[in-house]
Amino acid sequence: MPTSLPSSLIATALLASAHGAVAAPMSLDDYLALNGPPPTAQIAYGPAPSQYAQLFRPDGNGPFPVVVLVHGGCWTVAFGGIQQMRNVAGALVAQGIAVWNVEYRRVDEPGGGYPGTYEDMHAALDSLQQHAPQYQIDTSRILAMGHSAGGQLVQWIAGREKLPKTSPLYRDQFLPVKNIVSLGGLADLRHEKDLIKTSCERDIAQLAGSASTERPDIYSDTNAADLMPNGSRTVLITGELDTISPPRVAHDYAAKAKLAGDHAEVLILPGASHYDEIAATSNAWGMILPVVRGMLGMGSMRPATDIRCDMRSNEI
Repeated sequence: MPTSLPSSLIATALLASAHGAVAAPMSLDDYLALNGPPPTAQIAYGPAPSQYAQLFRPDGNGPFPVVVLVHGGCWTVAFGGIQQMRNVAGALVAQGIAVWNVEYRRVDEPGGGYPGTYEDMHAALDSLQQHAPQYQIDTSRILAMGHSAGGQLVQWIAGREKLPKTSPLYRDQFLPVKNIVSLGGLADLRHEKDLIKTSCERDIAQLAGSASTERPDIYSDTNAADLMPNGSRTVLITGELDTISPPRVAHDYAAKAKLAGDHAEVLILPGASHYDEIAATSNAWGMILPVVRGMLGMGSMRPATDIRCDMRSNEI
């Protein structure tokens, strides 16, 4: 069952923003320069070069809660990926959280796009479940966090139980993941296809395939917004200055999720760009980390304080 976010956690996230100086928003070059510690292990989940995950395991004895981390990059190899995620992975490990950092085949790699990229999500999570006992990982305390294109993929992960049985992506058994953090995600393929084209230069057929007699609706098994309700709790976190996935996208998705009967909240990061969202070195991380800890049942970083906040942009 998704973990409820207490009001004190929300106050902590907002307090982190209120007490921190706002730095200049990060650029794409700043993001591409991100790095972090080496992984504990690198584990292949398929034969292709991009079919692997990196495990980051805290020191000491588990069991450890785990974050499944899925990078963005407009579903293409051109804009970084798993290496940049080491920055956040290192910060999470320092909190006693294991990280499963997923690489996957993108649309410009052999086998990527539809259905391969989604099949990689299945396989990466199967591999996590298989290796969890060896590394003392508690998969009952699991959260999937994705950035940009990775946000779309983790939101899709939450709805796997709703996949049509006629879909090549259907599975009757899988590791359920119901706590989702989407950082600047572009998950509603059906309604955001024009934005995806302008922001990422991706045609929707690359992400959702082509219609056929057997599969007339290409969104039926690819669009996270069509796979609700699914019992998930999603926190959509977006930079105030994000132009790739503007705050409007998060608000629209949250409204659809709530209407469907799922739980969704929005947190807008003041003064933050699309790239601040996924950098542990940014001021924005001070607002994101308490949300992650709270969803994993670990509590917030510091006690709640009686504060007054402008809630016009923060609707978590």
